[in-house]
Amino acid sequence: MRTQRQVVDYSLQKRVLLRDLHNGKIGTLEVCDASPYLKNAARFHGEPTDDRCPVCRRDNLTLVHYIYGDELKQSAGQARKLAELPVLATALREFQVFVVEVCQSCAWNHLTEQYLLGRDALQSDELTRSAAFAASASGRHHETGSSSRHWEGRQ
Repeated sequence: MRTQRQVVDYSLQKRVLLRDLHNGKIGTLEVCDASPYLKNAARFHGEPTDDRCPVCRRDNLTLVHYIYGDELKQSAGQARKLAELPVLATALREFQVFVVEVCQSCAWNHLTEQYLLGRDALQSDELTRSAAFAASASGRHHETGSSSRHWEGRQ
């Protein structure tokens, strides 16, 4: 998604949890504890994946996208389909998305990532693009990173 920002990926945490599960440090019941509400959200609002459940390996995982934000009011905390998020991102200034993977068979669930969406990012992107356009139109080019230091040394 174009406005996705402040992404937090929980894949390392998942690897540690699965390693502890396979080494016997924690039990299956501790990680396969999806509530009936989460399983229903996965059934009705989830996005199927091609990834097998890392615990039971019977079914493919389903991703559920939960949204939170001040502008959502009563809709905060609801699961939404992935296709709805870009529409909300253009309508709302900012909201947070939590992505949870769920197995319908064994009730495995894990937070996979979280990120912010909303039109605030569109406005900052548009300001950056318009500033870059204005600089190039006036004949000034803005170099960034190590390449700008490289060019300054030649002048």
